[in-house]
Amino acid sequence: MHALVDAVAAANPRTVVTVESSGPVLMPWAGRVAGILEAWYPGTEGGHAIANVLFGRVNPSGRLPATFPQSESQLPRPVRPGGATEQDVFTLNYSEGAAVGYKWFDKNNLQPLFPFGYGLSYTTFAFGAPTAAAHPDGSVGVDVPVRNSGPVRGMEVAQVYVSPVGGGWEAPKRLGGFQKVDLAPGQAKTVHIKIDPRLLAMFDQSTHQWRIAPGSYRLVVGDSSRDSRGTAIVRLPGLTLPSDWRPGLRAAAPQGSPAERGL
Repeated sequence: MHALVDAVAAANPRTVVTVESSGPVLMPWAGRVAGILEAWYPGTEGGHAIANVLFGRVNPSGRLPATFPQSESQLPRPVRPGGATEQDVFTLNYSEGAAVGYKWFDKNNLQPLFPFGYGLSYTTFAFGAPTAAAHPDGSVGVDVPVRNSGPVRGMEVAQVYVSPVGGGWEAPKRLGGFQKVDLAPGQAKTVHIKIDPRLLAMFDQSTHQWRIAPGSYRLVVGDSSRDSRGTAIVRLPGLTLPSDWRPGLRAAAPQGSPAERGL
């Protein structure tokens, strides 16, 4: 398949490749084609949907839910031809722990072919400076102005990635939340994204609680895991959440001395 794409691209540099796959695939020819459309497995109406995007009837707004590597060597372990077997499920050692996907690439300073959250549009978008505020239940609200700075109507997906300023997580950052916004040319809206407090916490297996460490947290807004359009800092108190916490329940201040509570 790679040889076929190379041959077609050599004959016509305006070649666009449509990929139908269940997940990330290697694309050694990516730099030699004019465009790539990841269609996944679109079903019986896939032909119409793909044509509508390619001919501009629909402005694409999907974002990658996985990281596409440049090479197999960037992955935590070799890929078995034909996929994983039943035996693999019981014998594989997932030594990367919770640092999976984009977090693996961030932790190991690897440059992917296409990062998590990436996607193109027939228009462009500009982000304003984000603002953030902590709420009593432990969640964080982020507001970010988004403007369609291009010539046609389109939808942008504003994404917020969070991390403690002092580090200490399984990877440099986590996806905190995202929101899609539909904008006409020149139109601007302020997007509100609420971050679940469990995404700001570490799980304590001994007490079966989520623990948010006190301190400053960085919130980076962009349109992929490797894009930064603005940053806000918010300071959070030390909080604990029960293992069955759900939105609507308040967080509790952890027990301990004032120093342990970050006071």
